[in-house]
Amino acid sequence: MSISRADRSQGRSNPDRFLLLLKTRGPQTAADLGRALGTTGENARQQLAKLAAEGLVETESVVGGVGRPRQFWRLTGRGNACFPDAHAELTVSLLRAIRNRLGADVLDQLVGAREDEMRAHYRAKLRSIKGLEARVAALADIRSREGYMAEYHHADDGDGWLLIENHCPICAAAAACQGFCRAELAIFREMLGPDCSIERTEHIVLGARRCAYRIRADAI
Repeated sequence: MSISRADRSQGRSNPDRFLLLLKTRGPQTAADLGRALGTTGENARQQLAKLAAEGLVETESVVGGVGRPRQFWRLTGRGNACFPDAHAELTVSLLRAIRNRLGADVLDQLVGAREDEMRAHYRAKLRSIKGLEARVAALADIRSREGYMAEYHHADDGDGWLLIENHCPICAAAAACQGFCRAELAIFREMLGPDCSIERTEHIVLGARRCAYRIRADAI
């Protein structure tokens, strides 16, 4: 799959496109990145070497089958930091101050207030949408508009769907206060309805590249 027309139309530079592809698709070979950007693997390698010199990407060798290990490129911590973090340092400082000065109960109330606002917003957006897959698609669209770089697709084994968030714009806040993540998962379950199950299978806060949710329709 090549990079989207929207990414081209927004005038992103080639280095930015490399970072975006690695963010949304995970580790890639230079050849894969070259194809996605409509160039050669060698040109991609040259661009990646420049990004590596800036500390934004790094390589890992993956052994698979016969032959030499394949070299995959991935974002470093500095590369991930190129994406929005919703003013992480200020957010974490405020959360710490609330907990220390006003108490954990007040912090829980603030998380609850955010949860109530999200619930009302999502409910209004999803009210007229029928069918589980249509609701999953709409939820992915809402989350993507909020900066989570979300997408969904059918699970590889054919059992349900995966809702994937390639970025977390509130990651620092979520790491400082796990209540944010618990609240979001509860809202997802409520918005998708009682006839399905949803389980978080990957979690950025725990060190994963992305957050992923497995969604299955309940057996009738």
